[in-house]
Amino acid sequence: MNPWHDARALGRITAGLAGVVLVCLVSAFAAWAMGRPVFDLRAVVIEPIGERPLRYVAEGPLEQALRATVKGSFFSTELEAVRERVETVPWVRHASVRRIWPDRLEVRIEEHRALALWHDGRLVNTYRELFSANLDEAEEDGSLPQLSGPPGSEAEVVERFLAASRLVEPLERTPVSVSMSARRAWRMQLDDGTVLLLGRERSKSIDSRIARWVDAYPITTERLGHRAGVIDMRYPNGFAIRALAQIETGDGEEQSNPSSADAGARARPGAPKSRE
Repeated sequence: MNPWHDARALGRITAGLAGVVLVCLVSAFAAWAMGRPVFDLRAVVIEPIGERPLRYVAEGPLEQALRATVKGSFFSTELEAVRERVETVPWVRHASVRRIWPDRLEVRIEEHRALALWHDGRLVNTYRELFSANLDEAEEDGSLPQLSGPPGSEAEVVERFLAASRLVEPLERTPVSVSMSARRAWRMQLDDGTVLLLGRERSKSIDSRIARWVDAYPITTERLGHRAGVIDMRYPNGFAIRALAQIETGDGEEQSNPSSADAGARARPGAPKSRE
């Protein structure tokens, strides 16, 4: 049958054409309306994520990032592009962007919180992530502890630093550096200059070795009459007190007995045996 003689077919064709025309008209109107000055962006509101106010994100770099990406109208500005550009600004850890009707954007920013200085010059934040920023700004409230370790070990080293900080707190001391070597041997320096050689985590945990030193600290300091310089905690039943010049360049493990130059201080009765 000829469709042109079929009333129902003609009705469906007409309805379809009318729908296409309507969609085109709506799209054209929307495009026209979005280009009207009433939908121009008139303000970008910057807010912190959470209650902590923004401290380090500089106004100049942030304005440059926004100027490069906030283009077009309320509807045409690409929010994802704005977010990605804002997150390149120093000290910005995370950003979120949303539209506020009828003519504003809201950019919410979470700043990095510097916890320590990593050995390559970058900073470590409280999420155990590395980031780059101005060190002078990071240390406005005081020097940061220095951490180091193999690539990818940032979270583990931070956890060791936090655990050590809690353990030495009774001595009113603070770790100023914590490092893990490529062979996973640990070393820590306190804010009074004392260096603890902690070795690798084998039969004795690193935390137990630190706790052993904390227990022995009062009597050791009393007997020496001054603070110890280098404490070698790599013995299963004691420790040795060494001079700075005696610190081995390597991990220095598996020596059978302390050398005659050791001070011979012990954390427990009996001479220290082999190192762990």
